[in-house]
Parts: sequence; structure tokens; C-alpha cells
Amino acid sequence: MSRNQFLQTLDAYARDSRTAQLWLRDDDAIEPTEALSRLLDLSTRWAAPMTIAAIPAGATDALAGLLKALPAISVAVHGWDHANHAPAPEKKQELGLHRGEAAVLARLADGLARINSLFGDRAVPLLVPPWNRIAAGLIPHLPEIGYQALSVFGPERDDSPLPLVNTHVDIIDWKGTRGGRPIDILYAEATAHLQMATASHVPLGILTHHLVHDEAAWRFLDDLCELTAGHPACHWVSVRELMRET
Repeated sequence: MSRNQFLQTLDAYARDSRTAQLWLRDDDAIEPTEALSRLLDLSTRWAAPMTIAAIPAGATDALAGLLKALPAISVAVHGWDHANHAPAPEKKQELGLHRGEAAVLARLADGLARINSLFGDRAVPLLVPPWNRIAAGLIPHLPEIGYQALSVFGPERDDSPLPLVNTHVDIIDWKGTRGGRPIDILYAEATAHLQMATASHVPLGILTHHLVHDEAAWRFLDDLCELTAGHPACHWVSVRELMRET
């Protein structure tokens, strides 16, 4: 039912000359893997541009070589080393103020420099905080070290000091199976996001983590791409396009 509601919402968008701007963000890449190749093949097969949020401290030349021939793939900065610096019982966070503002910003500057060096024109000045968490006090300083946008999870806030290009549907059940979430729930969340929006062009970010995908996760991605391919209200976009519009 939720899949049908999603399709009905897209049909309503088309009647109103509105567009759902779909984009993919995949987190935690450091090196080529079979799962990453499968995701890249899906992106190529469905002409769905994708952003890889790579961990700078661990990112390899082999990953850069893999992505070099794929112009539809961009690479964002996923913190520095994806290490938790928050004490228990706080939620995990790399980009908090536990080490001091200057230390965190210095590492983020290193991260952007390394991603630029490794990935060249595939790199984008977009920060993707590990665990989608960043101390609010750091955000106004990000442009000073070269970042142009921030991507976390959830609705974009109008009061952000830096443009937001967020994801809105996380396909992984982190608190349960740690595999793909039920397809009806995913489509219901995507539908709710599109129905709440009022703009004529509405970004819909899909968040993936290739390293933990099970067959349920892969089935949803294939189904979503097949459902949206050629639909008049759907436009798979690159994060660069979203950053320009934002």
C-alpha cells in the first residue's frame, strides 16, 4: 500500500508540475568492496548520481582509482576518522566539542584537503558528520575552512548558518536487524516527506551504508530506481546540483 501511495504522490506532483529531486548518499567508504561495486553498478544502471561520504583518514588510492572513471559519483568528507569522542552515556559523536573547537576544525580542514587530494574533481566541499551529529557551534566556522554545505539526516532547518543538503530516508534498521528496513515503511517515510513539502522542487535524500546491506536493502534500492525511472515528476540529481540550488 505504501508503495502505491508513494507512486500516487509522484503522480500528484506531475499534475502540479512539481519535481521530486532524488539523490543517494552512501556513508563510510574507505576502499573498494564487492558491496560498493554493487552499489556503483546500481547507480550506473539507473543513471542515479550518488555521493560517497568517504572517511578521509582511511580512504585509499584504490578507492580513488575505482571512482575515477565514474563521472556521476561525487565524494564528500565524512569527518576525519569516524572515531567517537563522546563519553558514555552520550550518543556517539566525532564532531562534538569534547576535544575543543580548534582541534575539531583542524581535523575537518585536514579531511577536506585529503579528499580533494585523493579524488580531485570528484570531491565536493560537503561535510557529512559521522552519525549525522555535529556541535552547533562548529557549523558557522565551516566556510572558513572551505566547506560550502552540510549534510545530516532529517528535515532541513531554515536557521542553519550553512546550506543543508540532507538525507530523509535511512534504509538501514540500526536499532533492530541492522539490515534493510521494511519496504512499506521506507516508502511511507518518502511519501510523508514529499507530502509535507510545499516547494516546486523537493529534494529527497536516500541514505545507504553499503557495508551492511542485506538483500532487503538491495531490493528496496532496485525497486525505488525502477519505480522512479522515467516518471515525469522524478529527477535523479547530483549533490552538486542541490548545493547550487541551496
